[in-house]
Amino acid sequence: MAAILNSESERKTAAGGQRARLHAQRLRLALVWLVLLAWPLVAPNDYITSLGVMFFINLILVASLNLVLGYAGQISLCHGALFGLGAYISGVLSARYGLTPALGMLIAVAGTAFAALLIALPTLRLRGHYLAMGTLGFNAILSVLFVELVPITGGPNGLSGIAPFRLFGFELDTPTRFYPLAWFAGFLTMFLILNLVSSRNGRALRAVAGSEIAAGALGIDAFRLKVATFAFSAGLAGLAGALYAHFNMFASPETFSFFTSVLLVVMVALGGWGTFWGPFLGALLFTAAPELLRQVHDAELFLFGLCMILVLLYFQNGLIGMFDKLRRRR
Repeated sequence: MAAILNSESERKTAAGGQRARLHAQRLRLALVWLVLLAWPLVAPNDYITSLGVMFFINLILVASLNLVLGYAGQISLCHGALFGLGAYISGVLSARYGLTPALGMLIAVAGTAFAALLIALPTLRLRGHYLAMGTLGFNAILSVLFVELVPITGGPNGLSGIAPFRLFGFELDTPTRFYPLAWFAGFLTMFLILNLVSSRNGRALRAVAGSEIAAGALGIDAFRLKVATFAFSAGLAGLAGALYAHFNMFASPETFSFFTSVLLVVMVALGGWGTFWGPFLGALLFTAAPELLRQVHDAELFLFGLCMILVLLYFQNGLIGMFDKLRRRR
C-alpha cells in the first residue's frame, strides 16, 4: 500500500512539474511577443519593418518543419514547395477569382494540409533516405507545376495582382499595417506548437522519434501520428505561404524552389531541432543572413553548409544547445 501511495505521489509531483514548466514557457512566449510588438515603433524605416514581417513568416515555416524533423524525426525535403503551394492557392484565388484574402488563406491552409495528407499516406511508410527522396520528388513535381501552369500561376514571370488583406476597412498594403497580422500569426503558431509538444500527443511524438517499435509496444499508432503531424505542419507552411503572397502581392516560382527546402532544413538544425526556441533563432538567421550576405550571394549556400557542419560537429543541439552550455558553465 505504501508503495502504491508513493507511486501516486510521484506521478502527481511529475504532473505538477510539467504544468509549471508549461506555464513558464507560456509566460516567456507572451513576454517575448509583447516586446516584438514594439518593432514597428523603433524601426527606422519600412524596409526594417518588412524584415520583421518576414521574420514571422519564416518563423512559421521553420517551426512547422521542426515539428516533422525535430520532434517526429522524419526527414522532409518538400517544405519549400508546401510553402509555395499555400502562396499560389491563396494568390490565385485572389488574383484570378476575386476571393477575399482571408477566405483564400483559409482555403490555402486546408488545401496544403490535404495535399500533404495525400503524399504522407504512401511516403511516411518509408524510412531514412528513402523518405527524404520521396518528399524530394513531391517538391520537384510542385516546382514544375508552378512554372508550367502559366494560365494559372503566371509561369516563370510569377503571379501578380494579388490583393492585400483588408481589416476593419483598411488595406494592409504597407509593412507597418501588415506587421500586427504577421505578429499575431507567429504568436498563434508558437502557442499551438507549445501546447502540442507539451501534450500527451507531443510526448508520443518524441517516443516515435526515439523508437517506433518501442512506441508501438506502448500502444501508440506511430503511422497515424506521423501523418497527422505532417499534415498539421504542412497547414502551417500553407499559412506562411498565404501571408507571404498577400504581403508581397506577388509570387514567383524561384522563391519556392528546392534551394528553399534545403535552407529550411539547415535553419532547423542551426537553431536546434527538437527544441521550442530553436526555430526562433533559425528564423532570425533565415531572415537576417541573406541581407548580411547580399554582397556574397553566390557563396550563401556554401556558408550556410559550413555553419551547419560546424554546429553538427560541436553543438549537436544547434545554437540553443550552445547557449545552454554557456549558461551552465557560468
